[in-house]
Amino acid sequence: MQQLGKILILAGILLMIAGALLLIPGNKLGWMGHLPGDIRIERENFRFYFPVTTLIIISLILNFVFWVIRKLH
Repeated sequence: MQQLGKILILAGILLMIAGALLLIPGNKLGWMGHLPGDIRIERENFRFYFPVTTLIIISLILNFVFWVIRKLH
């Protein structure tokens, strides 16, 4: 049970770091979420947004980072 607690704390810290990295650059990451393939539907009283391409790119980057970490460990 202690191991689960450590994992949750580490996950929380990583999420805080990721959030800070997204807030700090401001508009320099304006391309994120506006790539071809991102689904965006806007109506008068309705807005639907699903960043498919952005999520795929983020997934590829994270997979590469975790692969490198695994190889170094």
